[in-house]
Amino acid sequence: MAIHAEGLAAIVLFYLLILFVGIWAAWKNKNSGVGEGGDRSESIMVGGRDIGLFVGGFTMTATWVGGGYINGTAEYVYLPENGLAWAQAPFGYALSLVVGGLFFAKPMRSRGYVTMLDPFQQLYGKRMGGLLFIPALMGEIFWSAAILSALGATLSVIVDININMSVVISAMIAIFYTLVGGLYSVAYTDVVQLFCIFLGLWISVPFALSNPAVADISISAREKIYQSPWLGTIKSEDLWLWADNFFLLMLGGIPWQVYFQRVLSASSATYAQVLSFLAAFGCLVMAVPSVLIGAIGASTDWNQTSYGEVPPKDREQSDMILPIVLQYLCPPYISFFGLGAVSAAVMSSADSSILSASSMFARNIYQMAFRQSASDREIVWVMRLTIFVFGALATAMALLTGSVYGLWYLSSDLVYVIIFPQLLSVLFIKGTNTYGSVAGYVFGLLLRIGGGEPYLKLPPFIYYPGWVMQSKVHPLTFDVEYYVQQRFPFKTVSMVASFLANVVFSYLTKYLFESGMLSHKYDFMDAVVSKHSKEIMDKATLVTNHDNIILSEMAPVRQALGTSLAGTFTNTEALSDDEASSPGDFLNED
Repeated sequence: MAIHAEGLAAIVLFYLLILFVGIWAAWKNKNSGVGEGGDRSESIMVGGRDIGLFVGGFTMTATWVGGGYINGTAEYVYLPENGLAWAQAPFGYALSLVVGGLFFAKPMRSRGYVTMLDPFQQLYGKRMGGLLFIPALMGEIFWSAAILSALGATLSVIVDININMSVVISAMIAIFYTLVGGLYSVAYTDVVQLFCIFLGLWISVPFALSNPAVADISISAREKIYQSPWLGTIKSEDLWLWADNFFLLMLGGIPWQVYFQRVLSASSATYAQVLSFLAAFGCLVMAVPSVLIGAIGASTDWNQTSYGEVPPKDREQSDMILPIVLQYLCPPYISFFGLGAVSAAVMSSADSSILSASSMFARNIYQMAFRQSASDREIVWVMRLTIFVFGALATAMALLTGSVYGLWYLSSDLVYVIIFPQLLSVLFIKGTNTYGSVAGYVFGLLLRIGGGEPYLKLPPFIYYPGWVMQSKVHPLTFDVEYYVQQRFPFKTVSMVASFLANVVFSYLTKYLFESGMLSHKYDFMDAVVSKHSKEIMDKATLVTNHDNIILSEMAPVRQALGTSLAGTFTNTEALSDDEASSPGDFLNED
C-alpha cells in the first residue's frame, strides 16, 4: 500500500489543530487559579476549579469517549459472536456517570479534594494510599498504552508509514501540551476531540451506508446475510457473565482519577453533578455512529470491495473495523477526513490518563508520603517529570507489549474489585480503618487474580461454579487455544467480598482494641489507638470555634496523617455549597 498524501495531510492538519488548541489553552489560562494564594501544582491538576458547563460537559464526556470507546463499540457490534447485545460500553459508562453524579461527585467536590486518593490517605494513612495507588496507576498507564496501540492500528489502515514513528510522534504531541497546560490543555483539546469524532464519523456514515457492497442494515440486524445478525443474542448460560461485565463497567467506571479529575475541577459540587449527567447523555450520543459502522461492517460483502474476499473477522482485524469501513466503503476524500479526525481524537485521548497518573504520584506519593514540606515549585517539576516518564512508559508498552489490552482488562478489573469498595467505605461507611482496608485489598486481589485472565493467558487457581473449558481456533494458522471461561459473576462477587472484608475487619479490630482484648501496643498501623510520644502532637487536630483556634490533643482522631498535611486537603473556595462538609468535619465525626 502506497503512502496516501491526502490521508497524511489530513492527519497532520488535525494533529496541528489539537496541538494549537492545547498550547492556546495553556497560554490563555496560565495564571488561572494561581492568584490569591493558589498553587500552580493544584492548577495543573484541577485547573482553577472554574471549569464551566460548556467545556466541562465536553471534557467529562471525553472521560470515556475516545479512541478505545469508538473503536471498541464498533468492534463488538461487528463480531458475529457478540453483536449489539454485548456492546455494553455505551450504556455501562453512561450509567457509571449517572451513578457517579448522584452519589460520588458531591461529597468528593464539596470536601475540596485534589485527587481521588486524598480521602484514602486522609483516613487510612499514607501507606494504604500508596497501596491503592498501584491499581489506579496500572489502570491509567495501561489505558494510555491501549489507546496508543489502537492509534497505531488505525494509522496502518490510512497510510503505509512507519507505525512506531507515528505512535511516538502522537505521544510526544499529547505529552507536550499536557506538560505545558495541565488540565486546561486536556479540557480544551477534549472539546476539539469530540467535535472531530462527531463530524468525522457522521460525515462518513451516509456514504458507507449507500455503498453497493453494503446490505440493508435493518434486515441484517435480524437475519443472516453475510454473517450472524448484528443485534446479537445473550444465551441463558451467559446471563451471569453479561451481568458481571455490565456491573464492571457501571460501577468500575467510577473510581478512576480521569473521572474525578473532571469532578474536582468543576466550579461547584452541583456543577460536578450536572456535568456527570450531561456526559452520560454525551456517551450515548457519541456511540451511535460507532454502532452504525459496526452494523455496516457486519452487512458488507467484502468481496465487492478492494479489501478482498476474506472479511476482517477472519484476518484477526475485527478491532480495526471502524477505520476499515471508512477506508474501503467511503470515497477517498471522505475517508481521509474521517480517519484523520478519528486518529487525532485517539491521540488526544491519552493525555488525561497521563495527567491523572502524574497528579496522583506527585501529590499522594511524593508530597504526602516522602516530601511533606515540598514547595509548590518542586511539586510542579515532579509532575512535569512524571508526565514525561508515564507518557514514555505508555508509549513503550504500546509498541513492545502484544498483550496491552489484556493488561488493561486486568487492571480495570482490579480498579473495580479493589478501589470501588474502598471508595464506598471511605465516603459512606462510618468507622472503617486501615486494618479493614488492607483486608479488603487482599481479599479482592486474591479472588480476582484467582479467576484467571484469558487475555494474558493467566490460568485460574480458583474455579468458580459454572466454569467451562473453551477453545479458540486462530483463523490464519488454525492453531487451537484452550482457556477457562468463568461464567460465574466472580468479579462482582470479589468486589462485594472486598467491601464486606473492609467493614468486618474494621469493626472487629476496633472492638478488640477498645475492649482491651488486644493491647494497644499491637496497633502497629495506628488505625484505632493513637500512638504516644512525639506522634501525639502529629495527630492533634485543630478545632475551630469562630476566631479562636483550640489545639485539642484528646479529640478522637482516625486519620493517619499529620496536621501539616490536613490543611492540604482543604480548599476554602470549594466549600461554598450549602450542604458542603469540610474534611475536618468528615474526620472528626464519631
